[in-house]
Amino acid sequence: MKISLEKPTPSQLDHFLISGRDHPLSYPERLDTQANFQEKQASPLARKYNFDETRIFLGEGQEVFTAARQVIREWKMFPFSWTKVYPGQAPIRTGQRVAVLFKVMGLWWWNSSEIQYTIEEADRFGFAYGTLPGHVESGEELFLVEMDEGGKVWYKIKAFSRPAYWIVKLVYPYARSQQRRFVNESMAQMKKLTQTTSHHA
Repeated sequence: MKISLEKPTPSQLDHFLISGRDHPLSYPERLDTQANFQEKQASPLARKYNFDETRIFLGEGQEVFTAARQVIREWKMFPFSWTKVYPGQAPIRTGQRVAVLFKVMGLWWWNSSEIQYTIEEADRFGFAYGTLPGHVESGEELFLVEMDEGGKVWYKIKAFSRPAYWIVKLVYPYARSQQRRFVNESMAQMKKLTQTTSHHA
């Protein structure tokens, strides 16, 4: 984790990613975003992590699904006003590492994550990334759009996490509020961008 008053430059972020290229994941439960969270919450693992799963209805039909898939391809589900992903057009592929920045309390918080798996099917698209050492949290997060048999399109965020630093533990209620803020704003942004894109397709 790095913290700065100023928004980091591309060269700083390149160095940040290069310096951590040999770092392993910061949690052992890789791919557990594929698991049933209701079952996980009933297991001993629930004492270690917070489990969150939220979804929103985007609309109906292939046009909406195609628009939502493109939003994820371009990482545009991240709220524009206080988050940034670098590289901004990073390919959605297993092993891809990105810097994830959050502007909170007037500071830029630098984190890094690695895509653990992707989903690319006729009616499902998305990926899950996991935290690397230095991330304020430890865990994994899934971003997914899917179209059900009735043609309804849904956007889902599914994650398990826990604080990775003592300073985060001290203010964890606030940290959790920022996690909820991220999810709510991502849902709203996905809804807006999907409707705008599909209407102009």
